[in-house]
Amino acid sequence: MYKNILLASDGSAHAERAAQQAVRLAALYQGKVTVLFVAGSSKSKEDLTEVGKEVRLTKERLKGTEEFLMASKISYELEFISGEPGPSIVNFVNDNAFDILVIGSRGLNGLQEMILGSVSHKVVKRTKCPVLIVK
Repeated sequence: MYKNILLASDGSAHAERAAQQAVRLAALYQGKVTVLFVAGSSKSKEDLTEVGKEVRLTKERLKGTEEFLMASKISYELEFISGEPGPSIVNFVNDNAFDILVIGSRGLNGLQEMILGSVSHKVVKRTKCPVLIVK
């Protein structure tokens, strides 16, 4: 049923808990987990430098998630894309054949979330596949 699982992660505590649920689903259905991280959008060379720094920082933050995935002995891959998180995740999910999206209920930037709304809320309204939001 859930063989092709997308885990949207930013390395936060909620994302770590989402990773645990994605692994449980993958183990249950002999599925594969794709871990997606979205770096900020880039329009200039300076922005590209910032995105590169953000990707390096996130790779560090995702190290625990990747170690957890390796230890679980499930099939997984990492994907890094650039853009605004909500719409980028929606586009990635809808452009690929995922059976379910697993995402944490809150990310790393609480201030932006209070002002702009949560990424998980934006994503759940626009994706074509089921979404599991993990607290």
